[in-house]
Amino acid sequence: MFKRVMGKASFCNIQDLQGNIQAYVARDDIGEDSYKDFKKYDVGDILGIKGKVFKTKTGEISVHASEVILLSKSLQILPEKFHGLTDTDIRYRQRYVDLIMNADVKDTFIKRSKVISAIRRYLDTQDFMEVETPMLVSNAGGAAARPFETHFNALNEDLKLRISLELYLKRLIVGGLERVYEIGRVFRNEGLDTRHNPEFTLMELYQAYTDYNGMMDLTENLYRYVAKEVTGSEILTYGEHTIDLSKPFERITMTDAVKKYAGVDFNEVHTLEEARKLADEHHVEYEDRHGKGDILSLFFEQFAEDHLIQPTFVMDHPIEISPLTKKKPDNPEYVERFEFFLNGWEMANAYSELNDPIDQRERFAAQEKAFAAGDEEANHTDEDFLNALDIGMPPTGGIGFGIDRMVMIMTNSMAIRDVLLFPTMKSIPNRD
Repeated sequence: MFKRVMGKASFCNIQDLQGNIQAYVARDDIGEDSYKDFKKYDVGDILGIKGKVFKTKTGEISVHASEVILLSKSLQILPEKFHGLTDTDIRYRQRYVDLIMNADVKDTFIKRSKVISAIRRYLDTQDFMEVETPMLVSNAGGAAARPFETHFNALNEDLKLRISLELYLKRLIVGGLERVYEIGRVFRNEGLDTRHNPEFTLMELYQAYTDYNGMMDLTENLYRYVAKEVTGSEILTYGEHTIDLSKPFERITMTDAVKKYAGVDFNEVHTLEEARKLADEHHVEYEDRHGKGDILSLFFEQFAEDHLIQPTFVMDHPIEISPLTKKKPDNPEYVERFEFFLNGWEMANAYSELNDPIDQRERFAAQEKAFAAGDEEANHTDEDFLNALDIGMPPTGGIGFGIDRMVMIMTNSMAIRDVLLFPTMKSIPNRD
């Protein structure tokens, strides 16, 4: 990383994954030919150094070299030490250089690995089993998103990259694997911004014989455990905010959140016309296909989300935006669903899973109508999944966690690209 030649003796600084250390290299200790070679080495060359450890007069731990070996020659000089690698575009495109030059970047990705390890350790203590399900699917369901499409030549069939892990994991619940989870890549044909990348890491888990209340308890305990394991504290700093995971997480219904932050009570809204009138008055944009529940959700997104800095469960979503979720027995316009918010971001999405195959078929039919009306993110009917529900799925709670956003919070990273080793970038055209 650095070299200073001073006649018959020199100093250099070498770095590996564990850190860096100074080496004292003298001609009389390593031999004249080796020293002559050493003087030609460049910053970025990979060296093996043998010698004795000592302290310099200034107290710096160093290696007094007895042998210096060139292990690998660098044909491109690393960026100058004191200014480092600061060009954001180059940092993301050449992450290998970024990791060498910026210690905080390396620390972020070490912590990312620790986050995922801690999740696995916690779920092991709760008797969950890790599984793997297909990435190439004929029906990309389980979420509201546009899929990437491809063609499988061997079977001459069009396939999609999965947008969710949900429907296959629920099949495993039907099969009697009562606590399952998967941490895996999913793919959504959407835009790029500071919180979205077209491929990202999702963790979904499903537990038989519980509901969305059980998922709230699990989420609280999991977040506290991971924060303590990775950062040493249940109090996190993210940008200008201090996020306190040690206290019980707030629980509020979507209707109450809209009432609190927009001053509109949807309990008093009984018709679609009333909802549209309120939306017009509050400058909430909607489409002709949107129902009353969709408009409630749009109010929530516009007026409430940004206020949810501390950990908050937003519960009881309208049925129109929740095609895979159990209805609330006392109010069938709403479902037993919550989204978990931190820093104004959605961090997780959970349901009391719909296990009634007749109701589920009706929901799929409504989604097909929405797709026909122009909703490109609507779910399609999955006949095999419906067949699984016909076999019988026990009462189940399920949840999906965005791992990348969780890592952003745990590492105080401002953009999703900062926690993805190789984020999606626009290709640079070849220059002939």
